Amino acid sequence: MRLTRVICRNFRSLTSVDFTPGPGVNVIHGQNAQGKTTLLEAVLYAATTKSHRTAAETELVRHGEDRFHVRIEAEHDGESLDIEANWWNGAKRFKVNGVAQGRLSDLLGRLKVVLFCPDDVALVKGSASVRRRLMDMELSQLQPVYLAALQQYRQALRQRNELLRAAAPDGEMLDVWDVQLVRHGQTLMEARAAFVAELSELAEGVYRTIAGNESLSMAYLPDVRRAEDLAATLARARAADLRQRMTGRGPHRDDLELLIDGQPARVFGSQGQQKSAVLALKLAEVELVRRRAGVWPVLMLDEVLAELDPERARRLFAAVPEGVQSLITTTQPEHPLRGGVPAPDMFRMEGGRLERE
Repeated sequence: MRLTRVICRNFRSLTSVDFTPGPGVNVIHGQNAQGKTTLLEAVLYAATTKSHRTAAETELVRHGEDRFHVRIEAEHDGESLDIEANWWNGAKRFKVNGVAQGRLSDLLGRLKVVLFCPDDVALVKGSASVRRRLMDMELSQLQPVYLAALQQYRQALRQRNELLRAAAPDGEMLDVWDVQLVRHGQTLMEARAAFVAELSELAEGVYRTIAGNESLSMAYLPDVRRAEDLAATLARARAADLRQRMTGRGPHRDDLELLIDGQPARVFGSQGQQKSAVLALKLAEVELVRRRAGVWPVLMLDEVLAELDPERARRLFAAVPEGVQSLITTTQPEHPLRGGVPAPDMFRMEGGRLERE
């Protein structure tokens, strides 16, 4: 799968951008605060209906405007895909191949993308919610059954928490929501366990390519060790939940840990090791998407070359599978060439406007 065109109107600083990327490596360079990251953000938003930088879509509109428009065109095996994202005065609408989408969740998985950004180091040392979001976003793009279970689980969790905050919670209704949490939570836990095991296997090889002889592995850390124990755990925790007026146990408390040579990367890893671990994880995602969906996703690397010497940059790009389309932003346009990228398509971003070189 590859992008063939990206159009942005009034998306953050992008007044008017019409981007035609090449099928291989595309380098978008320019000084800071010129709109490079915003271009990747626009692609991500159209593909997933979400930004990685904010949950408030009012922040995505160019100052002084009341709407924005993003359109991405892609192709795979001769078939074309056209996604339009429009937002105005608080309302957002998406179209796929000209057809309005009734549910935003229906867009997930149409255009598969993998994004690395500097803030992704939080996958190593940030909160568990960051790592759960990684699992949820990837699995939602790959498995419609997972997305449906996730939506049902979150709905049941909201209803149960509202009931716990009531003046006199109804025990029978809590039983009803417990059944829903167990049913859908089991689907989440089983899918996450399989996902992490496969991702860990793939990431180890990528990490060795980037970092040398060190090993990388990942461990799924479920809040409840076995899916069949979830009902019993909820029952035992009910008294505490009533006191705290919230659901304290379940898959919404799951975590994922990255380990370098068997030690937690968040504790023992250097800054360079942590960044290499996250890059390996992202490149492993690329291969996992191909395995499960049969297509290469679009790989977007935001300022990935910062602080990488030419040798490590060469190793990084050697780990990118042949045939993957990539969009790379950088303030150092000469660095990718030294890093071993053959004949990339070069673009310059300045003041929210993009030009091919």
